[in-house]
Amino acid sequence: MLERMTNADAPEPRPRRRAPAGAAVLREDVTEAIRAAVFEELAAVGYARMSIEGIARRAGVGKTAVYRRWRSKLHVVLDVVSALAVQGLPAPDTGSLEGDLRLLYEVTSRVLRHPVASQILPDLQAEAARNPEIAEAVQKALREGQDGVAKGIVTAAQERGEIAPAVDHGLALDLISGPLYWRSVVIRSPKLPKGYLDGLARATTQALRAL
Repeated sequence: MLERMTNADAPEPRPRRRAPAGAAVLREDVTEAIRAAVFEELAAVGYARMSIEGIARRAGVGKTAVYRRWRSKLHVVLDVVSALAVQGLPAPDTGSLEGDLRLLYEVTSRVLRHPVASQILPDLQAEAARNPEIAEAVQKALREGQDGVAKGIVTAAQERGEIAPAVDHGLALDLISGPLYWRSVVIRSPKLPKGYLDGLARATTQALRAL
């Protein structure tokens, strides 16, 4: 016959594990404030003159808050720039190749004309020539963010029969992405001529159909 366990015989409950103190938790709002400060600091002073102190001051936090998340200014910049590739661009779906390209160019040109982006990209490109880690992060952000959308445009156009099924995707992506980046990032033309995006979308469509 099984004996019933009395209250005296019952094992004592284990003490609950206490949640870590607030100081041990990385607050997401602070992390986002630091990331925003990195973009602003890059635009204001450039990578070479940027410092953890400047980032912390602009974010309204102490240096410790930055160092708890990243080891150095290089690592914080690599993290922030790499995040651009994850965000990407919205995928156009207008029903035509030229329409998709026109919408992609409109969104991309707005991003590239933004004061922060127009200051950061040339500076990071120059720094990338001296730092392989930054070069890899910049390439990842620029190529993966843009190419993912461009590949979708090319695939959709192939499925609609607008371009050849066996088109060279690498060449197609260069045709789509190259001209606008050349004008906005390399030449740094402050304002696009009237009708430029319409003409670029039309010319790129014709070029893709000729591949």
